[in-house]
Amino acid sequence: MYELIQIGERSYYIQSPAKIGIYLANDQEVYLIDSGNDKDAGRKIRKILEQNGWSLKAILNTHSNADHIGGNRYLQQQYGCDIFANGMEAAFTKYPQLEPALLYGGYPFQDLRHKFLMAAPSEAKELTDSGFPKEIEVIPLPGHFLDMVGFRTPDQTVFLADCLSSAAALEKYQLTFIYDVEAYLNTLERVAAMQAEMFVPSHAEPVKDIRPLAECNRKKVLEIADHITEICREPITFEALLQRLFSDYQITMTYEQYVLVGSTVRSYLSYLKDSGKIEGYIENNSLLWRKIREEG
Repeated sequence: MYELIQIGERSYYIQSPAKIGIYLANDQEVYLIDSGNDKDAGRKIRKILEQNGWSLKAILNTHSNADHIGGNRYLQQQYGCDIFANGMEAAFTKYPQLEPALLYGGYPFQDLRHKFLMAAPSEAKELTDSGFPKEIEVIPLPGHFLDMVGFRTPDQTVFLADCLSSAAALEKYQLTFIYDVEAYLNTLERVAAMQAEMFVPSHAEPVKDIRPLAECNRKKVLEIADHITEICREPITFEALLQRLFSDYQITMTYEQYVLVGSTVRSYLSYLKDSGKIEGYIENNSLLWRKIREEG
């Protein structure tokens, strides 16, 4: 873990729970793509940079999930570097309590205010800032999170953030986190059509051909959407639906899984309602979900 691996002429990644990208801007300075999950990750990154005689020029955050920005504050304090993030991701980077608040749907109780869901705050500039490296291409990847992006380096290495999970992760976790299901499916379609020398997903192995993994993720999303639709053949509340899905997919309920999976299930319900496959209605002061009966 935390091994430096070269994958392009000037592109590298650090093997970690969420892969950390490095682009060598010149012989002495690097851009970091994400920063790991906490201060300890930041220390390990600093050690790798020092071993190679590199200085940190800036951090480019793909999105604001805590496991991608957790090292920001430490590294910014050590190097005085800029941090760049896109749109709402920049706001969540500055005010990280927004993440557990979004997931929970209100002020998060203490068990949700920890480094797994809430990183230390750091100052971030927009990707449109004049200091953002012009040689790095920004690739919009909405769906997994609010304004997530990927980055293409000049040696045609594409860092894909969290828009793809490995087949093993999909099998193990089933309901991986998605903020906007329709946007996510559209992103998968665009990613499958991309060309690059190497693709680096944060939670899967680097590959030259991204199409099989994109298709694997697309099939899993559609499978879950169909399963939720079938469960809604009979009217059901959100809590009952969530309990059913935890049982069906053999997921262990914890506070973290409740908010992560729960938020994802709400996103599926929004997607299915907006696409006309299910409907919601109020009865006896409860919001119920049911499949829309096909005519004929």
